[in-house]
Amino acid sequence: MPADLAVIGLGPYGLPLAQAAVAAGISTIGYATGPETGSLSPAELRRMHSGGFRPGTDPAQLGRVRTAVICAPTPRDADGGLDLGQVEAAARALAERLRPHTTVILESPVLPGTTEDFLRPLLEKGSGLRAGRDFHLAYSPSRVDPGNRDHTPAGTPKVIGGLTPACTESAAAFYGRLTDKVVRARGLREAETVQLLETNFRHVNIALVNEMAVLCHELGVDLWDVIRCAETKPFGFQAFRPGPGVGGHGVPQDLTGHATRTLRMVELAQQVNSRMPRYVVQRAATLLNEHGKSARGARVLLLGVTYKPDLADLQGTPAREIAVRLMELGASVSYHDPYVASWTVLDRPVPRADSFYEAAAEADLTILLQQHRTYDLQGLSVKAQLLLDTRGATPTGAAHRL
Repeated sequence: MPADLAVIGLGPYGLPLAQAAVAAGISTIGYATGPETGSLSPAELRRMHSGGFRPGTDPAQLGRVRTAVICAPTPRDADGGLDLGQVEAAARALAERLRPHTTVILESPVLPGTTEDFLRPLLEKGSGLRAGRDFHLAYSPSRVDPGNRDHTPAGTPKVIGGLTPACTESAAAFYGRLTDKVVRARGLREAETVQLLETNFRHVNIALVNEMAVLCHELGVDLWDVIRCAETKPFGFQAFRPGPGVGGHGVPQDLTGHATRTLRMVELAQQVNSRMPRYVVQRAATLLNEHGKSARGARVLLLGVTYKPDLADLQGTPAREIAVRLMELGASVSYHDPYVASWTVLDRPVPRADSFYEAAAEADLTILLQQHRTYDLQGLSVKAQLLLDTRGATPTGAAHRL
């Protein structure tokens, strides 16, 4: 049965797009490109299915749509670059069935030039059609914030850049059915670079406050109070908060190997952010020593091991490295997370606490890594023997803060 839209890649970028399309009354099918890790709840998925959403793995369905949006994930590869394997698989599956006049849009995070230099040849070779003449080709950076109920797809402007002006307009016509505002970029590379800037902006600013956290601890300054005061400035400042590390699906890129110069600030930000799990473990070991205990043999409870609050997504979570480093010090590590039924680190299952109150009371040290809404942090600060709060979420003076 024909559909208006095929969403290729049903992970963190594809599922929210499909959800928005179904809500807008667009006939939508889904095509999985690999193991998918979306952030929609079972109830949201049921509503999508009742609205006519049809997920599947049969590539034949891709030949019966007007618009195809590739949302395949692009994780880091062994060399630290972006792995385009799932994008390539999606392109090959689509190309064999691509019909004239179809609009193809890439939303996966990629480096500037990828749509034209990587995706376009795959589509043209596999289909025998020519982009810009026989089918439309465009890029639109995904602007998904998993779990954020305040910024819906309808209220979030979409940036569009096409291979030709006609490609841009075709993609804009599609997104105009989903959002209140469409922003046209000059072309493919400009739209791709928007995604690069937005992702790097986040990582650079998180790195700044992470460095401030380390400095303020050494100076005896309450950084959380500093941020609270600073964010009252109505201009020239946007509040970011430190944490145990940066997770998620948006991978920062310093353009190493892709340009004549690197983005040195992004490279430095990556170094700063990647050191945070190690810093958390150092703080944990110091706290234990100050209370007459050694990290070796200490019972350490990790609270919240997902990368973001109130989501069951472990992509890039700093909790994994923190657990590994604590284990290497000889600590006995357990965890509690209402969204994670089981968790494996170093190919070993980590014991899961049934009650975080009881577990915190029994643990020598509790480390709050993620402030899920279900956590009673006031009660936690009373129950825990020793508490390290990496999110500044507990009441002032109730815990040791990052």
